[in-house]
Amino acid sequence: MNLFAVEASTTFDPDAAIFGWVGIIPAIMALSFLLTLFIGKRLGKHVHFIGLAAISVSFLLSLVTAFSWITAHGPDEKDDHSEDAAVITEYAADDAGSFGPLTELAVEAGDGPAEARPNPVVTSWCWFDTSDGPNSNCDDRGASKNIAIGTLVDGQSVLMLVVVTFISLLVHVFSTDYVGGDRRYTHYFAFLSLFTASMLFMVLSVSTLQLIVGWELVGVCSFALIGHWWEEKPNTDAALKAFLTNRVGDIGLLIGMTILFFAANNSFDIIELNTLAVDGAIGHGTLTVASLCLMAAVMSKSGQFVLHTWLPDAMAGPTPVSALIHAATMVVAGVYMIGRLYPVFWNGLNIPGSSINAMALVGGITVVGGGLLAFVQNDIKKVLAYSTVSQLGYMVMALGVGAWTAGMFHLFTHAIFKACLFLGAGALSHACHHSFDMKAEMGGLRKLMPKTYLTFMIGTGALIGIFPLAGFWSKDEILVGTGGFPGTDANGTYYLPFAFGIIGAALTAAYMTRVIMLTFFGEYRGHDTPHDPGPRMMIPLQLLAFGAVVAGFLNMPKDWVGDRFGLIFEHWVEPASSVASFPAIGHGKASIPLAILATLVGVVAVFLTHAYYQRLFAKNPRATEVTGGLRDRNKYARGFHTLLSEKYYLDHLYTDGIAAGTKGWMARGTYWFNQNILDNVINYAGKGAVVGGQFLYRFIDQGAIDGSVNGAGLTALSSGGFLRRVQSGKVRQYATLMFGAATVLAAIFVVAI
Repeated sequence: MNLFAVEASTTFDPDAAIFGWVGIIPAIMALSFLLTLFIGKRLGKHVHFIGLAAISVSFLLSLVTAFSWITAHGPDEKDDHSEDAAVITEYAADDAGSFGPLTELAVEAGDGPAEARPNPVVTSWCWFDTSDGPNSNCDDRGASKNIAIGTLVDGQSVLMLVVVTFISLLVHVFSTDYVGGDRRYTHYFAFLSLFTASMLFMVLSVSTLQLIVGWELVGVCSFALIGHWWEEKPNTDAALKAFLTNRVGDIGLLIGMTILFFAANNSFDIIELNTLAVDGAIGHGTLTVASLCLMAAVMSKSGQFVLHTWLPDAMAGPTPVSALIHAATMVVAGVYMIGRLYPVFWNGLNIPGSSINAMALVGGITVVGGGLLAFVQNDIKKVLAYSTVSQLGYMVMALGVGAWTAGMFHLFTHAIFKACLFLGAGALSHACHHSFDMKAEMGGLRKLMPKTYLTFMIGTGALIGIFPLAGFWSKDEILVGTGGFPGTDANGTYYLPFAFGIIGAALTAAYMTRVIMLTFFGEYRGHDTPHDPGPRMMIPLQLLAFGAVVAGFLNMPKDWVGDRFGLIFEHWVEPASSVASFPAIGHGKASIPLAILATLVGVVAVFLTHAYYQRLFAKNPRATEVTGGLRDRNKYARGFHTLLSEKYYLDHLYTDGIAAGTKGWMARGTYWFNQNILDNVINYAGKGAVVGGQFLYRFIDQGAIDGSVNGAGLTALSSGGFLRRVQSGKVRQYATLMFGAATVLAAIFVVAI
């Protein structure tokens, strides 16, 4: 196969040449995977140095890429612009029609300098040629059937490069202590590298086909890591559940991508597809069907209701893996895919000017549904898992109401504070005899583990949305983006998603306060004396806690802090409104009353939950819940608690209903076929073989073959006896015979002639 690279445009800043080589970042992690597998055993307990070196280099290259991207944004030299907005866009493409590096100057109406925002930078190679004929070798750059592979660099992919490599680096460092001495230490770090490589490969995808490959690689790696301790059946069950549940959604992914392939004139190119969707060149009905199919994939991969059930069970894997899955890799893949193909959803689901659509509804229900389930969990990791479900609901809801930047910003902030919380839970478990049970093994740990307590409190505050921590800014921006609060003026008036968002804020504050009280307050209910972890676990926690404090300042409203410090994240990550492959989305106006309302909702929930447990601990410092409470006295409260404890009975539906209902009759049918058809065929074949064998033995072997052999033997015996009588050794007798024979021969000649 011959590969060809897209020619670089001379209009692009040569200092940004790093964009053409960004594909080396996932390649480094893939190489780390191979090296760890082949030589890891020889390194023994030092095998982690391969992964650490690879992810460190990848993180540094990601920072260089981000810096290059950021420096490509800036004011133009011309300051005098009229009210009539002008847009100057330069595109570069090779003969195959693939967009190369280019720069766009978006000149906005009004006073002030224009913002120079770069377009997506695409570097691609021919992956394979699907055309027929002897010359199908990728040499024809103009061939429409050349399938490309490469990298697409824009604000969204640069964001994901930094997030994935940063979280993965801290997870690698944390893991060296947390899983030290593990029976499959080499296997663990090998798949950690492959997991990171797969996610990086996916976020840089230049085509939908490449995105599918990365999507599936992420799923395979999660299967291997969730079931890392496969000797224990619950772990293998959890891995299989994650794998199979995601396969359900992946059917929608394949169907949706196939529809888009034909709708885009037999093209997998993401930019071409998005451009056609923006221009209206693809019919609305086609986009709607494709959007709904892709939403099924999002629901499974990103844990949306009702395909979220695999995600809490995935806690069976090592805690650092849980942090990586929930913060930066697998579960945000669906959110990333929506953002990457946003024009398809934007037009297919009628997001602008609407009040509800499938994406916003699914996200909103997930916000509340996941939050409620977190209340009845005693395993701290499962509380955080359902919290992730709820926060993913926020991201999907944000994208569903048209708040693209808010959804991406919450993905960014959530990755930081949720990684902090998961690794914090790992530190707690490491100190409490590898138990995650808050009621049985924790309590009173704020005095025993003060450093862990501080980092966990910061992560919790960010998750709740306490000012000025990271979650406050991103969650507030999502609520603004719904347009459901007066004066926000967003892309639509999504009142129901706004209500879901407010309820979700209250639920988040309440269940996380419950975690804090059960874990760090009251009296320690375990044994021995827990203590803060060592530096290899503590430093990642402190870095993430610091990030949870400062990350939110990257996208503060301009109305509050001015143009210099406002909406920095939006400026770096969101494409300019005139980019051909991105829709012209609107932005809601920041509202101080809304920020106060959301904060008050969280504070009230914290206060009520804290008061409940303070009263409980005052009576019994070792208690974990009130006896004889509302649940015991009211049948409706008891029934609702049972509903939550049974996780809305969805597992029963899937396992006992669909799975058992399917495999039950299939098993019975297979058994009947085996006993009545297959066994009879084999039995009759055996009986026929016996009869045939007997026939061959009696008539062929004994009758014909043995008879022939015996007859030949008798003939030889008779001839031998005759000859023996003739060959007597008497010369006279031999002469007589010769004379007689000569006489007979002479007579024959006389008669014949």
